[in-house]
Amino acid sequence: MTPIDPEKAWELDASALLVAYAAGTLDPLRVFDMVLARIERIDPQLNAFVCLSPTARDEAAASAERWRQSMPVGPLDGVPIAVKDNIAVAGMPATFGSGLYERNVPTVDELPLKRLRDAGAVVVGKTNTPEFAVEGYTNNALFGVTRNPWNPELTPGGSSGGSVAAVAAGLVPVAIGTDGGGSTRRPAAYAGLVGMKPGNGHIARADGLPQILLDFEVIGTFARTVRDAVLLDRVLAGPDRADPTSRRIKSGDDEIGPLKILYVERLDGNACDASILSAVRKAADVFGRMGHTVMDGELPVNTKALADVWPMIADIGLSRVLATEPDMRALAAEKYVAMAERGASIPASDLLGILETVAKARREVSELFGSVDLVLMPSCAAMPWAADVPFPTEIDGVPVGPRGHAVYTGWVNAAGHPAIALPCEVGPGEMPIGYQLIGDLGSERLLLALAEAYEEAAPWADRWPRIAGV
Repeated sequence: MTPIDPEKAWELDASALLVAYAAGTLDPLRVFDMVLARIERIDPQLNAFVCLSPTARDEAAASAERWRQSMPVGPLDGVPIAVKDNIAVAGMPATFGSGLYERNVPTVDELPLKRLRDAGAVVVGKTNTPEFAVEGYTNNALFGVTRNPWNPELTPGGSSGGSVAAVAAGLVPVAIGTDGGGSTRRPAAYAGLVGMKPGNGHIARADGLPQILLDFEVIGTFARTVRDAVLLDRVLAGPDRADPTSRRIKSGDDEIGPLKILYVERLDGNACDASILSAVRKAADVFGRMGHTVMDGELPVNTKALADVWPMIADIGLSRVLATEPDMRALAAEKYVAMAERGASIPASDLLGILETVAKARREVSELFGSVDLVLMPSCAAMPWAADVPFPTEIDGVPVGPRGHAVYTGWVNAAGHPAIALPCEVGPGEMPIGYQLIGDLGSERLLLALAEAYEEAAPWADRWPRIAGV
């Protein structure tokens, strides 16, 4: 095999790196040094990383030695990976983007991190997130604004903006984040990536930071290719007795014979950017050409009821932090203290009403998947906006509120179902646009298999932001 220029190794996905390691044309230490050099050169323009691991180079050297002996420890041995800063990594800060946790250094890895390390992944560093990971852009008082590699004047979305910026710019091949209301799928759409949001329990969790958004939040993954998303899923997925939810749902098969796909253009008449609607329609047409039945229709789920209670969910979650962290008033941003105080004033009867609304939505979604195999819809209602602005106030000429850009994603989290975000085909020089496929409980393998088929039918792998070549 022809030797690979390590200076160009950033262009390779994780799967290709592993092939090169096995062939001896690259080694994890040289790749890590290349990664570090790119971060030092490019990240000042993006602010994707908030800290780098002090032990990563030694871990890469140990991996290189294992490959020299043809004894890799696992399926990700030597692969550089970035981790969102609301996920616990032993020996590294886990700040949640907040001054409240600025000095928080976990002594154990959160369970998904342990699985990545056991598979040989090299954790390069932690990536930026808005405070408490409850915003749709990425900015906080500790680390500042994270910017989109496709246009640094614009946001990469949130709350996993640091992770997608790192992968899209070729600083690392893969990353992980969280998704409590769309924080995997929307940032992936804004960065031209594959973003996998598994269903509740698919990836077991334990030993992490507080979950603000009930059980809506799951670990999500980011990659430039679907095969890398599959690779990460194989490592991360599976039950653990520390997480009882993970023992309830069994993954189905990956059979992708002719499927019934419900294409939903709009939710409850909410505004959506015309360029997004056009691109997602073309993606839906691809599935029709692939032999699947694509049906236009409305989503038979009361998403408006969910939207009405959504603001209270974050408030209540933050009120729990306020009740258990006496320094929150002094160390967290005023905005989030105010949200927590609002949450503390919400009566228990209202919380029960929220849970009833969620339970009804889960029933409606369950019944929906009795008649269709998948739902296809945009990942975002708005194109990326200014990097330091929390949300767009207008979409397609229509005034919108704080979650106007996020209307397509939260219902999936409330239902607990899996979804995958994929890039649409767009023209040269255009910003990325993404769509999502949502499946029934336990359909992660089906989603990944169908995503691979779509990637082959409508490839996007050669698209890089201009900043990536700096």
